[in-house]
Amino acid sequence: MNAPRDKSYDDYLTESLTDPNEAAAYLDAVMEMEDHAALLLALRQVANAHGMAEVARRADVGDTTLFRALSETGTPTLDTVNKVLHALGLRLSVEPLTVHA
Repeated sequence: MNAPRDKSYDDYLTESLTDPNEAAAYLDAVMEMEDHAALLLALRQVANAHGMAEVARRADVGDTTLFRALSETGTPTLDTVNKVLHALGLRLSVEPLTVHA
């Protein structure tokens, strides 16, 4: 990702995260970190890029519930994460770990 010099990084990130492929790659990279707080931040950034209220509506969860679930201290259920991902046009998937000898 090469951000144009006339845009802030936050603006560029927000714009990039509206692309489902970019959002999926971003979330996948953050999941590799195995850091709960980083994953919540990444989910929040992707949801913000799509409009938090619109994501809450599409996910069929209340605005307050979504804000609380994706907050720094949030503990969203798997059901909530799944609903949010689907509202963003994404899905959770599982694959085997690649073990390097």
